[in-house]
Amino acid sequence: MIPYVHDTAGAVHLVAAVLSLVTGTAVLALPKGTRLHKKIGYLYAASMLVVCATSFMIYRLFGGFGVFHAAALVSLVTLAGGMIPALMRRPESWLSIHFSLMYWSVMGLYAAFFSEIVTRIPDTPFFGMLGLGTGMIMGGGDTSFTATSNDGPRRWNSRVERG
Repeated sequence: MIPYVHDTAGAVHLVAAVLSLVTGTAVLALPKGTRLHKKIGYLYAASMLVVCATSFMIYRLFGGFGVFHAAALVSLVTLAGGMIPALMRRPESWLSIHFSLMYWSVMGLYAAFFSEIVTRIPDTPFFGMLGLGTGMIMGGGDTSFTATSNDGPRRWNSRVERG
């Protein structure tokens, strides 16, 4: 069996990624705006920061900066863009911004996970599988996002428990 974790940074990255997958899924599935949503959401954000930070300590694949490092930068921007408006309650459209960017943060995590799996299939082209994995998840995420947000902010505002 080929070892998939080669050092401490890889182990921390793996544990934080699994925690992010679990908490990100929970945040999407549970009612929005509740104490539980906020607690799990903060745990998701913190674990994603660890995932992104540790990704910059892993260079075995390319020997330097690679496609997954670029994805980690996009992830950091998406995460910050979703969290900062929620924490500041600004601008007026903060809720829509928060929902949209946090949704895509989780979809990006799913895409990274799926891509990590399919790129390990023997005798397949790495970048082809990476594109396939990312495209499938992000395409499905876009279909789901579009189908559930056609009414825009009003629909999501009505699903949020205040207080």
